[in-house]
Amino acid sequence: MFRKSLDIAEVGDNVGVLVKAVKRDDVRRGFILACVNTIKSYINFKAKIYVLTKKEGGRHKPFITNYTPQFFFRTANMTGSIILPEEVSAVMPGDSLIVQVKLVDRVPLNIGLRFVMREGNLTIGAGIILELL
Repeated sequence: MFRKSLDIAEVGDNVGVLVKAVKRDDVRRGFILACVNTIKSYINFKAKIYVLTKKEGGRHKPFITNYTPQFFFRTANMTGSIILPEEVSAVMPGDSLIVQVKLVDRVPLNIGLRFVMREGNLTIGAGIILELL
């Protein structure tokens, strides 16, 4: 860590890790280092989201099912589709509701993980994972 060798690293430390048989090109942004079978990757999950209002810096128009913002988990960003409940036709800025999200690729997730939703350079909302599907 910053030109020092460490015997242990704690959560939040920025470290460089040498792993046998893993090349630099095999690792991408958003990858995590964890013990075997401690975390799984998922594509679908249910989450409670809050959509920011225009005053809070979010959208000023509502969105419907299959809206595809960028989701930011830890250091990873991934595109995904928001699937609204059947009784909800559109989500207005300022709304808070439970939705289902389908990502385009697998991401290591866990229940209780917080995320941010962005559209271009605009943060449109935030959420927390309730259930992994």
